[in-house]
Parts: sequence; C-alpha cells; structure tokens
Amino acid sequence: MRPGRRLGEAGYTLVTVLVLLAVCMLGLAVAGPLWSDATRREREQDLLRIGALYAQAIAEYRDASPGGLKQFPSRLEDLLIDTRFVGVARHMRTLYADPVNPGQPWGVVRDLDDRIIGVYSRSDNAPLAAGRPLQLRSLTLPPATRYSDWKFIAKAKT
Repeated sequence: MRPGRRLGEAGYTLVTVLVLLAVCMLGLAVAGPLWSDATRREREQDLLRIGALYAQAIAEYRDASPGGLKQFPSRLEDLLIDTRFVGVARHMRTLYADPVNPGQPWGVVRDLDDRIIGVYSRSDNAPLAAGRPLQLRSLTLPPATRYSDWKFIAKAKT
C-alpha cells in the first residue's frame, strides 16, 4: 500500500467524475433542443419585424411618388435612395437579410407592371407559429405551412 492512501479509496474519484460528466451530458441533451427552438423563434420574430419594415417602406415609396401617378419600386435598392426627388429621400436604412434563410435573397411579389409590392422569405422550413402568426391573422389566406407562404405586402393609404 502506498503512503497517503487509505484502504478501499482506490478509483472512487474516477467513478465520481464519470457520473458528474454523464449528468452534465444529460443536461446538455435536454437543453440543446430548447436552445434551438428559442433561436428559431427569435429568427421567426425577426422575419415578422423585418418583413413588416419592408412592407411599410414599399408603401411609403408608393405614397411619396411625385405627381398623380403612384408607383411601387422596381427594385429593392430604390428603397435606400429614392432618386425621384431633388433631395435625398430614404425609405429604409439598409436592405436587411432574410433572418430565417441567411445568405439567400428575399423573394419579391410583383404587380402587373413588374413593380415590387411585397417581399417574402424563400425558406421552405415550417414555421413554429401554428398556421399564421398574430401579425398576419388578418389575411384571408389559408394557414402557412412554410415561411415562404408569409407574404409581406405593402398596404396602400386610403
């Protein structure tokens, strides 16, 4: 027997460390999906917020049209700097990326004149919000099964 050790103490520290490690791994296995859902929920809320910003900016662009002819923008970049005026007019600060489909461009909804009236995400993932989020419940469309079903269309001033 080596000095400093008592009889029957050999190996219990290793077993204790292994048990603690197993408990930590179990906790991470439970917390992982919760963190993933929380991240998806945040991205979904960002999609709703940014989509509404685009719809509002497109409506402002149309409503600010000089003269009697109200036109929507022909491209999203027109929302950054509106060249129809002598001074600088901006309807958005920047073109925001699609939060649920990073790296991919927004899908655009066009009217009969090939002008942009709205945007949508091109993601085929299913939303966490059941059917249709509260912000889009006023639409008469069927419930969404994918993020790409959520269209953010500019509302004209009445």
